Formats: sequence, C-alpha cells, structure tokens
Amino acid sequence: MLPLSYSVKSIAVRWKAASLAIVGISLVVAVLLFLLAMASGFRLALRATGSNRNAIVLQEGAASELASTFSKAAGDRVAVDPRIARGADGKSLVSPESVTVVALPRRSDGELSNVTVRGVTPAAFKVRNGIRVIAGRELQPGLYEVVVGRGVQTRIRGLEVGQRLRMMKREFLVVGVMDAGGSAFESELWGDFDALGSAFNRAGAENSLTLRLADPGSTGALDQEFKEDPQLQLQVKPERQFYEEQAGPLTRFLRALAIFVSVVMGIGAVFGAMNTMNAIVAARSREIGTLRALGFSRPIVLSAFVLEGLILALAGGIIGGLLALLINGLQATTTANMGEIAFAFRVTPTDLAYGIVFAATMGVVGSLLPALRAARQPIVVALRDT
Repeated sequence: MLPLSYSVKSIAVRWKAASLAIVGISLVVAVLLFLLAMASGFRLALRATGSNRNAIVLQEGAASELASTFSKAAGDRVAVDPRIARGADGKSLVSPESVTVVALPRRSDGELSNVTVRGVTPAAFKVRNGIRVIAGRELQPGLYEVVVGRGVQTRIRGLEVGQRLRMMKREFLVVGVMDAGGSAFESELWGDFDALGSAFNRAGAENSLTLRLADPGSTGALDQEFKEDPQLQLQVKPERQFYEEQAGPLTRFLRALAIFVSVVMGIGAVFGAMNTMNAIVAARSREIGTLRALGFSRPIVLSAFVLEGLILALAGGIIGGLLALLINGLQATTTANMGEIAFAFRVTPTDLAYGIVFAATMGVVGSLLPALRAARQPIVVALRDT
C-alpha cells in the first residue's frame, strides 16, 4: 500500500492546481451550508416557540391560528377541563388568544411589513415561562397597551417604549419590550385580549387557546374528545409540534433549494476536479510507470489517486464549513403564516456533516475516472512518456 505521505507530498508539489480544486469545492460547500443554515435557523426559531408541556387548541381543520376561530364560550368550556394544570393561585393555566396581522413601516426603508398582533391575558406569561419583559413593564388588563418583541422592535419604526402606535383607529401605548429566547414571539406585538378584541371588532371570539397540561401525554385523548364533541369541534396539538409544522413548508423548500443549487454547482466542481486530476495524471505518467515497475498493483495506484482527490475535497469541505460559520447567528426575516418572523442563521453540526460528506463525494467522483486512467496505463508506455 502506498503511504499517505505520498499523496500529501504530491499535492504539495502541485499546489497551484490543487488550490483551484480546493477553492471550487469550498465555494460549493459554503453555498450548501448557507441555505441549510437558513432552513435550520427558521426551524429552530419556531421550535423554540413551543413547549413540550403545552398544547394548543384550534378550530378543527385549521392549519394556523389565523385560519382558526371559535367562540369564547367554547374556550371557557375547555378551560375547566380537569386535565389542565393549575397555578399557585389554583386557577387553570390557560391562555385564550386572538391573532391578527397589521402592516407597519420598516425602519430600513419605510415600506410596510406584516406584523403579528396577539391578544393575550396575564395568563399568557404564566403558560409561557420563557417570556420576560426586559424593558418597561407588563401589560395592564383592559388598557390599550402593547408589549413588543425585541426582534420586531429592531425592524419596525415607532415601537420604542413610551411611543404610541395607531391600529384600527385606536392608539396603543408601547409599555414594554419582551425577550422570548429567540422564538417567533419576539416578532410579535402583544396587547390585552379584550382591548384588541374591541379595537378589531372581534369581541367574543378566540383564535387559539394555549394550555399547560398536568400530563402532556393526555393531548391525544383531549384531541379526540374535542373533535367528537359537536358543540366544540376543536383540535388539540402539542404546542411544539404545531410550530414545527408551521416551519415545515418553508424548511422543506429551502432544503430542496439547497440540494438543487449544490448539485448544479457540484457538477461543475466535479468536472473541475476531473480536469485537475487529469492534468496531474498527464504530468506524472513516468512516475506512475515507476510505481508499477516497483510492484505496486493497479488497485493500489487507483486508490492513491482517489485518495488525493479525497484529501483535496475534504480540505475544500473544511474551508467551506469555516466560511459558513461566518454567517452563524446572522439575523434575517421571512414571511410565514404568522406574518414576518425574525430568525438567526444556524449552522448546526448536522449541516456541517452534510457539507463534509458532500465534499468527499465530489472529490471521489471527480478523481475516479482520472485515477482509472492512471491505473490502466501499461508500464512500458508510462515509462516511455515524458
């Protein structure tokens, strides 16, 4: 077996051609990881929005909160179910909520952007323990006030504490800024449930009901009972599952786009690697003949050249991964069922592994045909070539 040092020294001697191959592969891997980081960041932001201890109640058949509506009377019936956990005050941990979308001007260009407005009661902050007000104060029930997510505050004009925001001919006072641990709630405005219901002419109706279950395993039984009750016709889903489903379509699209773009660019990188390896084989005909004359078999010569291509590809994959890490944490926005959502690019270990495997595949495929050509050369012909 030819030593690994032989392949490494061969690359070092022909470093210019090797560098071109590495750069091409690193760019392909960087683009792949860029798109995967976008998909992972959006999925993780929505996943962080839900809790394993909570369930969300929607109108049966509704795929999102905006598409769901049911009466407050139905929500009150659900709220007294004994399987719902209770707080220190003995009250059920249930958060009735209304959800709508308003158009507000962006800081960057003044263009209108869709922002989710959620009507909540004080119970919302108890059901969702990860949300805290980091500036200003919490909402006062019954008043025209809003607390804004820190993410939406950085993107939308006029959301500083103390400023007034006009929605549906009503002025709402911005009283606080909330942190939600990077979840989608940071892209929302929260106002009092009754005040928003009055302003938007939606009194007596709810879009969703978020509840803390004493036993999260009872979600399935609740779902079946509520669907079968003709007076309710509601569905129950684990909260985390619900928000992951909201991320599903966009995540699948971004991953499909990543695969398509990477395959197209990868084909070009493979041909580039083939040209590089062909040039290396052509310049080393006598060297190959010498190896064969020394007793090294064709499979060993083949493996040596494939190993060179693999080393080049792995180097390109590592560099591409390092380039992708530069965007890790970069903030971006996208539009989903819940309006415009802010999220951060996330380069996950799994995505990095995909990038390395993809690079290795390009290296092996790109070097295989030139390696076969090198291994098949007759010893006499190879030694005669200059």
